[in-house]
Amino acid sequence: MAEVAAEDLLQQGRSVIGGLVGMAAADVAFVESAKAALTALLSGWRLPAGSRVACLPGEYAPNLALLRFHGLEPVPLPVDGLGRADVDGVERLLASDPPAFVHLTHVPSHRGVLQPAAEITALCRAAGVPLVIDAAQSLGHVDVDLGADVVYGTSRKWLAGPRGVGMLCVRRPLADRLVPLLPEPEDVPPMRAFESGEAHVAGRVGLIVAVGDHLAAGPDRVRERLASIGRATRELLDGVGGWRVVEPVDEPTATTTLVPPDGVDVVSVRSHLLVEHGIVLSAIGTARAPGEMTGAVLRVSPHVDVTLDDLEALAAAL
Repeated sequence: MAEVAAEDLLQQGRSVIGGLVGMAAADVAFVESAKAALTALLSGWRLPAGSRVACLPGEYAPNLALLRFHGLEPVPLPVDGLGRADVDGVERLLASDPPAFVHLTHVPSHRGVLQPAAEITALCRAAGVPLVIDAAQSLGHVDVDLGADVVYGTSRKWLAGPRGVGMLCVRRPLADRLVPLLPEPEDVPPMRAFESGEAHVAGRVGLIVAVGDHLAAGPDRVRERLASIGRATRELLDGVGGWRVVEPVDEPTATTTLVPPDGVDVVSVRSHLLVEHGIVLSAIGTARAPGEMTGAVLRVSPHVDVTLDDLEALAAAL
């Protein structure tokens, strides 16, 4: 009954979420998480075992595990010293040895480096290679309306929605190639077949409310604010207590990654900051991105409501 009563709102939600990624309501499926979105995509796509998928060397480890579970072979995209995709190198790869698709994590979870997704989208389109964007760390953070074939993400990060909800957005040409376990009736968009019948309806409604707040605030204004927060955070924290910032100071994201001084245990510092100072950071171990990380880091992910006093308190605590 709850789902029936909320159906009009859910359809409006599909429409506004689709708008954030440049797609239509019919292209959007509600799922339970970003991981569930990638699982649904790969299960429905049914690519031949051994198909090659180009992704970043610093790809999120659970994504790599899912690709391999479905019999796919991850191959590395060329990158620079920060792990940012080398656009010229990607163009050469697509021309000489095109993969089944490119999987691009738009903003990694272990460092706040924005990938050149618009440029890679154009290259993939020209080469006829589908592009899948993992927007778990970018939806609500940076612009994701770039023309990718697939965009998937989660409610609970930069959109500030509830846990237990995610979204899978697939353009119609590719959606028509997906084979769900149980297809929907002919008068229902194909992507609806990837929505669970045991839906967390209240969570979906919560996501829609959060997206409404995001739109009311103005996505451009939010992105500008988050970029300015990232710059302020890096300027304030780099070198404090021997901690080193990874990202360039003007990287247009809010995420700042801190490399610890020699001999400092990141997990202990994270716990101390939480218990003694009420400061919430993330301790990121090398298992998060084993192809790129060489040691544990602290991740600082302040949202739009952070103040300079908050950042100065973090600097003092470090």
